[in-house]
Amino acid sequence: MEEPERLEEPEKPEEPEGRPGAAGVSRRRGRTARLVGAGALLGLVAGTCAGYLVQADRAPTQPPPLSQPVIKQAKGTAEPLSAAQDRQVKTDGDLRKLLLDRPRGTREATWLPHDGWLQLSAYAGYFRDSGEKFSSLATDRFRRAAVTGWKLGTAATVDIRLVQYRQEDSMAAADATHNMENDAESDTVADSSAVPGTGDGMAYVHRRPVADFGAKSLYMAEAYAWRGDIAVEIWIYSARPIAEKTIRGLAQRQMERL
Repeated sequence: MEEPERLEEPEKPEEPEGRPGAAGVSRRRGRTARLVGAGALLGLVAGTCAGYLVQADRAPTQPPPLSQPVIKQAKGTAEPLSAAQDRQVKTDGDLRKLLLDRPRGTREATWLPHDGWLQLSAYAGYFRDSGEKFSSLATDRFRRAAVTGWKLGTAATVDIRLVQYRQEDSMAAADATHNMENDAESDTVADSSAVPGTGDGMAYVHRRPVADFGAKSLYMAEAYAWRGDIAVEIWIYSARPIAEKTIRGLAQRQMERL
C-alpha cells in the first residue's frame, strides 16, 4: 500500500539579522486604507454629479412673494408745501411771531428786552453758572432765542422763551429740554404732569416758595417741551400758590402755536 501523501510545511522566512522572532517581521501597511479612501472620493464625486443632473432636469421653482406690496410711484413732481403746511417756513421766519400774545388785562414785562430777542450772552446770564452755560450753548450751536412775558396784577409774572438751535449733528433742542426737566424733578416737593400733545413735555408746580429772590419768597411753576429745533421754556412766579392747570394750559397753547 502506498503511503498517503504528506502535506509539506511551508518554509519559514528567514529572520532578519539582529531582530529574532515574530517581532522582527517587516509588514507593508496602508494599501487597504488608500483603496477605501479612493473609493469614497469617487463616490462623493459621482453623487455630486448625479445631484446636478437631477436638479438640471427639474422645472424652476417659483420664489415666494415679497412681504410688502408693490407701491405705485407718483407720476410727475410733488407740489411744494404751502407756508401754512411747511413748519420750517414758520421756524425760519420771525420767531417772535410764534410766541403767545400777551393776554388782555395784563401789563408789559419791563424786565425783558424791548425787541423780544435774547442774544447768547444774555440768555446764558439767566443761569447760575453763566460762563459754563455760555460754553455749553456755543457747543450746542445756539442760534437765537425769542422771549415774551407779562405781569398779572402785582402778584404774578409770566416768562416764555423759544430757544432755537442749529441742529446739524445733534438733537440740541430735545437735549436742552430734558436737562431742564431733570433739574425741575430734583425738587422732591414739586408736582409734575405731562403737557398734552407734546410727547415728553412736562409741567411742574412747586408747593413751597423758592428762596431765590432775596426778601421776597415766591411760588414757581415751570414747563418745558420741544418741537423740531426749538425748545420751549415757561415760568410763572407768584406770591400765591399756582394751580397746576394754569402752567399746563399755558404750555399747551404755546406748543399749538408751533
